[in-house]
Amino acid sequence: MAEQVEAQASLARRMFGMVASVDRRTYVKVGVALALLKYALDSTLVYATTGALWSPLAYLSPALFIRAQAVDGLASPTLMWAMALYALPFAWVGLSMSVRRAADAGLSPWVGLGFLLPGLNMLFILYLASRPTCGSWEPARSEEVVPADLRSVMLSVIFGVGLTAAMFALNIFGFQSYGWSLFFATPFVIGVVCAYLTNRHATRPLRTTVGTAWVAVIASCAAILLFALEGIICLVMAAPITLIMSGAGAALGRAVLLHSRRGRAAVVGLVLCLPFFSAVERYAPEPPLIEVATSVEVDASPMQVWDKVIHFSELAPPPAWVQKSGVAYPIRAELQGEGVGAVRYCEFSTGPFVEPITAWEPGRRLAFDVRAQPVPMEEWSPYKSVHPPHLDGYLQSKRGEFRLIDLGNGRTRLEGSTWYAIDMQPVGYWQLFASALIQQIHLRVLRHVKAEAEGAARVADAE
Repeated sequence: MAEQVEAQASLARRMFGMVASVDRRTYVKVGVALALLKYALDSTLVYATTGALWSPLAYLSPALFIRAQAVDGLASPTLMWAMALYALPFAWVGLSMSVRRAADAGLSPWVGLGFLLPGLNMLFILYLASRPTCGSWEPARSEEVVPADLRSVMLSVIFGVGLTAAMFALNIFGFQSYGWSLFFATPFVIGVVCAYLTNRHATRPLRTTVGTAWVAVIASCAAILLFALEGIICLVMAAPITLIMSGAGAALGRAVLLHSRRGRAAVVGLVLCLPFFSAVERYAPEPPLIEVATSVEVDASPMQVWDKVIHFSELAPPPAWVQKSGVAYPIRAELQGEGVGAVRYCEFSTGPFVEPITAWEPGRRLAFDVRAQPVPMEEWSPYKSVHPPHLDGYLQSKRGEFRLIDLGNGRTRLEGSTWYAIDMQPVGYWQLFASALIQQIHLRVLRHVKAEAEGAARVADAE
C-alpha cells in the first residue's frame, strides 16, 4: 500500500512539478492518457448540457479556454466557465512536461513553449515525442534559495510596465487588435522576464518570483488606468487571464533558469517575438458568430404574446447597482411600420439599436438585423469620462429574433436569440462575459413580455 501511494505521488510530481525529468515514454503515456481523459470529460459535459457532439478538432488550439465555435454557440456561460477552469491543470501539465521533455531530448527547455503555439502545438508535441533521451534536466546552478533584493523587484516592475505600454500601443493603436499577443503572450513573457531579473544572480523563492510578476502586471494595469487608456471594468475582467499567464510564466521561467545556463538569450528572444506575434494576428480569420438563446414559458396564447412583442412598453428601471455599473440595459422599444422592412428602435441606457425587420410571421417569428448600435457600456474611471478603444466595434450584435412556439392550452414558449461577434482574443474567454451579459438582457426583456402578455390574457379571460 505504501509503495502504491509513493508511486502515485511520484507520478503527480512528474506531471505537475518542475523538478523531475520527463523521458519519451513518460511523455507519450501521460499525454495520451490525459488527452483521452480531457476528451471524455469535455464530450460528456457538452453533450449532457447542450446535446451537441464535441469535436476532437477543437484541441488543435492549445488555448486554456475553449473556442467559441466549438459547440456551435449552444454552450451556456456556466458550461464555458466550467470547461475553462478544469482545463487549467491539463494545460499546465502539458506545458511543464513539454519544457522538461525538450531538455531531456537535448534541446533548449524553451523549445517546450511550442506547446502554446496555436495550430502548431500538435507538431511540437509529436516532435518532442519522437526525440530520444540525450540530455538532462539537472540543476545548472545551486538550488539554495535566498531572499529577493528590492533592486531586482523594481527592475521587474519597470520592465513589466514598459513592455505592457509598448505592446498596448502596438496592438491597439498600431494593429487595432485586442489579441492573443496582448492578453496571453505579453503577461506570460512579463512573468518569464520577471523570473529572469529576480533569479539571475541567485535562486529566489517561488512565491517571491510569482509575486513579483503579479506586482508588475498590477502596476501595468494601474498605468493604463492612469493614462485613461482603459477603464476599471475591462481591467478587472482581464485580471484573471493576465494573472494566470504571468504567474505561469514566472514559475516556468524560474524552473528553466535553474536548469539552464542560456537564460539571457532566450528571454531576449521571447521579448522580440512579441511584435512578430502581433503582426501575424492581423491575418486571423473573421470572428465567428455566437448565438445566445433564452426562453420563457408564458401563460398566454401566441397571438397575445406576439402583440406584446411588437408593442413593447417601457420597462421598469433596473436595480440601482445595475444603473451604476455602466453596463448597457434596455429601456423601451418602438416599432415603426409593420411587416418586412419596418424598423425597430430599441432604446438602451447608452443609446438606440436600429433594427430593420427581416422576418414577420405573426404569432410565430419576428427577426431583424442590427444596422446601428450604441456602445455596450460606460467604463468606470477616476476621470469624469473615458472612452477606451474596445468600446468601438469590438463587440457587435449582428441580428436577433423572437420565436413563439404554441404549447397548447393557451400557453406559449417565447424564445429570444441574439447573434453577435466579439473581435477580441481569446474569443472563448471574452464570450464568457459577453454571453452572460446578453443572456441577462434577454431575461429582462422576455420576462417583461411575459408579464405584459399574461396580464392581457387575464383581462381577456375576465371579459
